[in-house]
Amino acid sequence: MSRTTTPRQKRFNQKQRLAAARSWLQAYTEDKVARAYRKYFGVDWETTFRELEMLGIQFPADYKEAVLKNLASLAETKKQKLALENPDQDERFAFIVGYMSGGAPYGITWDEWEQSEPDMPR
Repeated sequence: MSRTTTPRQKRFNQKQRLAAARSWLQAYTEDKVARAYRKYFGVDWETTFRELEMLGIQFPADYKEAVLKNLASLAETKKQKLALENPDQDERFAFIVGYMSGGAPYGITWDEWEQSEPDMPR
Protein backbone atom coordinates (compact mmCIF):
# COMPACT_ATOMS: atom_id res chain seq x y z
CA MET A 1 0.00 0.00 0.00
CA SER A 2 1.47 3.33 -1.01
CA ARG A 3 1.31 6.31 1.30
CA THR A 4 1.05 9.86 0.17
CA THR A 5 3.11 12.66 1.64
CA THR A 6 0.45 15.27 0.86
CA PRO A 7 -1.08 16.62 4.09
CA ARG A 8 -4.59 15.34 4.74
CA GLN A 9 -6.26 18.76 4.63
CA LYS A 10 -4.87 19.37 1.15
CA ARG A 11 -6.61 16.22 -0.11
CA PHE A 12 -10.06 17.30 1.08
CA ASN A 13 -12.89 17.88 -1.34
CA GLN A 14 -15.00 21.02 -0.93
CA LYS A 15 -17.48 19.45 1.50
CA GLN A 16 -14.67 18.17 3.73
CA ARG A 17 -12.80 21.49 3.52
CA LEU A 18 -15.84 23.50 4.55
CA ALA A 19 -16.47 21.20 7.53
CA ALA A 20 -12.82 21.40 8.64
CA ALA A 21 -12.62 25.13 7.95
CA ARG A 22 -15.29 25.95 10.52
CA SER A 23 -13.09 24.78 13.39
CA TRP A 24 -9.94 26.08 11.67
CA LEU A 25 -11.48 29.57 11.47
CA GLN A 26 -12.42 29.55 15.15
CA ALA A 27 -8.81 28.80 16.08
CA TYR A 28 -7.29 31.23 13.55
CA THR A 29 -6.33 34.51 15.19
CA GLU A 30 -3.99 36.23 12.73
CA ASP A 31 -4.52 38.62 9.82
CA LYS A 32 -4.58 37.55 6.17
CA VAL A 33 -7.14 34.78 6.61
CA ALA A 34 -7.50 34.29 2.85
CA ARG A 35 -3.79 33.72 2.34
CA ALA A 36 -3.62 31.33 5.30
CA TYR A 37 -6.72 29.41 4.14
CA ARG A 38 -5.28 29.08 0.66
CA LYS A 39 -1.99 27.77 1.97
CA TYR A 40 -3.46 25.47 4.65
CA PHE A 41 -5.99 23.79 2.37
CA GLY A 42 -3.95 23.99 -0.85
CA VAL A 43 -6.57 25.73 -2.99
CA ASP A 44 -6.43 28.56 -5.51
CA TRP A 45 -7.49 32.14 -4.80
CA GLU A 46 -10.90 31.88 -6.48
CA THR A 47 -11.76 28.80 -4.42
CA THR A 48 -10.47 30.52 -1.30
CA PHE A 49 -12.69 33.56 -1.75
CA ARG A 50 -15.74 31.50 -2.69
CA GLU A 51 -15.44 29.08 0.24
CA LEU A 52 -14.65 31.71 2.85
CA GLU A 53 -17.66 33.70 1.69
CA MET A 54 -19.74 30.53 2.04
CA LEU A 55 -18.50 30.43 5.63
CA GLY A 56 -19.61 34.03 6.25
CA ILE A 57 -16.38 35.96 5.76
CA GLN A 58 -16.76 38.99 3.50
CA PHE A 59 -13.97 40.65 1.56
CA PRO A 60 -13.96 44.13 0.06
CA ALA A 61 -14.78 43.84 -3.65
CA ASP A 62 -11.74 45.92 -4.59
CA TYR A 63 -9.43 43.56 -2.66
CA LYS A 64 -10.77 40.45 -4.40
CA GLU A 65 -10.68 42.17 -7.77
CA ALA A 66 -7.08 43.33 -7.24
CA VAL A 67 -5.88 39.86 -6.20
CA LEU A 68 -7.57 38.10 -9.11
CA LYS A 69 -6.46 40.76 -11.59
CA ASN A 70 -2.87 40.45 -10.35
CA LEU A 71 -2.99 36.67 -10.79
CA ALA A 72 -4.28 37.04 -14.34
CA SER A 73 -1.54 39.54 -15.06
CA LEU A 74 1.14 37.21 -13.69
CA ALA A 75 -0.17 34.33 -15.80
CA GLU A 76 -0.12 36.47 -18.94
CA THR A 77 3.41 37.68 -18.18
CA LYS A 78 4.58 34.09 -17.75
CA LYS A 79 2.94 33.10 -21.03
CA GLN A 80 4.61 36.00 -22.85
CA LYS A 81 7.98 35.17 -21.31
CA LEU A 82 7.76 31.56 -22.46
CA ALA A 83 6.83 32.71 -25.96
CA LEU A 84 9.89 34.99 -26.03
CA GLU A 85 12.23 32.26 -24.79
CA ASN A 86 11.17 29.77 -27.48
CA PRO A 87 9.30 31.63 -30.22
CA ASP A 88 9.63 28.69 -32.61
CA GLN A 89 7.85 26.16 -30.38
CA ASP A 90 4.82 25.78 -28.16
CA GLU A 91 2.96 23.02 -26.30
CA ARG A 92 1.94 21.36 -29.61
CA PHE A 93 4.84 22.08 -31.96
CA ALA A 94 8.51 21.22 -31.41
CA PHE A 95 9.37 23.56 -34.26
CA ILE A 96 7.02 26.10 -35.81
CA VAL A 97 7.90 26.60 -39.46
CA GLY A 98 5.39 29.36 -40.10
CA TYR A 99 1.83 30.52 -39.76
CA MET A 100 -1.13 30.16 -42.10
CA SER A 101 -3.06 33.23 -43.25
CA GLY A 102 -5.56 32.74 -40.40
CA GLY A 103 -2.76 32.70 -37.82
CA ALA A 104 -2.64 28.94 -37.16
CA PRO A 105 0.92 27.61 -36.79
CA TYR A 106 2.31 24.71 -38.81
CA GLY A 107 5.47 22.72 -38.39
CA ILE A 108 6.83 19.62 -36.67
CA THR A 109 4.72 18.38 -33.77
CA TRP A 110 6.28 16.99 -30.60
CA ASP A 111 5.07 13.47 -31.55
CA GLU A 112 6.72 13.71 -34.97
CA TRP A 113 9.89 15.06 -33.37
CA GLU A 114 10.07 12.22 -30.85
CA GLN A 115 9.50 9.61 -33.59
CA SER A 116 12.28 11.02 -35.75
CA GLU A 117 14.69 11.83 -32.91
CA PRO A 118 13.89 9.44 -30.01
CA ASP A 119 16.99 10.44 -28.02
CA MET A 120 16.46 14.20 -28.28
CA PRO A 121 15.28 15.90 -25.07
CA ARG A 122 11.96 17.69 -25.11
